[in-house]
Amino acid sequence: MTARPSVLVTGANSGIGKEIASRLARSGYDVAINYKVDAAAAEALVQDLSAVGGRCISVYADISVAAEVDEMFRAVLSDFGKLDALVNNAAVQVWKPLLEVAEADWDRVLSTNLRGCFLCTQRAARAMKSRRTGAIVNIGSGCNKVPFPNLSSYTASKGAIEMFTKSAALELGPFGIRVNCVAPGAIDTDRTKAELPDFAGSWAHLTPLRRIGTPADVAAAVEFLLSDRASFISGQTLAVDGGLFTQPRWPESGYNA
Repeated sequence: MTARPSVLVTGANSGIGKEIASRLARSGYDVAINYKVDAAAAEALVQDLSAVGGRCISVYADISVAAEVDEMFRAVLSDFGKLDALVNNAAVQVWKPLLEVAEADWDRVLSTNLRGCFLCTQRAARAMKSRRTGAIVNIGSGCNKVPFPNLSSYTASKGAIEMFTKSAALELGPFGIRVNCVAPGAIDTDRTKAELPDFAGSWAHLTPLRRIGTPADVAAAVEFLLSDRASFISGQTLAVDGGLFTQPRWPESGYNA
């Protein structure tokens, strides 16, 4: 019997991460669900996905802390025996004007979003290197392409993740490890709806496809980039934004209506 591929998804007990973990489990992966808060939600997801037929475990770690990342990888590799894929999804943001951002807030965002991506990518690649195969997907943002006001630290972290993706792809390619980035646009999640009461209405008319995205849209892109169908794709960023951040702002144009 062919062994199921294994994947670690960070920040996987809610939002987009939860949808990614769920889709990959249903696609035949053994899934490790990383969480920092709400262990109960992580364990509930483990129970749900275990019913799909594969193995599913939850692993705690603050991905900005190297020692905790090391322990997480030890647990995953001990349980699964190998690691075929990694999805760097965990992220935080601080919504404040640049002049009001505290150093502690800046450090927290960059430590989680960028340092955490680096630590997990490095540890995963070390585990994948000897097998000379592996796939890593980093979750970026529309901030990869355009700056967002009041999100200076988040924009900085996501822009850096895109370049880190390219650099990692160059270095890890000779070991058979692919690294790509998925950049969601306006996505319907509990967090985005809390930020803006009419989130869908505010963003759908700005998007060429005239709707906002769903976590399932993002998860489908991640699944593709991890799969053999994307075996010759590395160092790329796939925007899942309905064309939102492709278009310029044309004055007096129906395209912006």
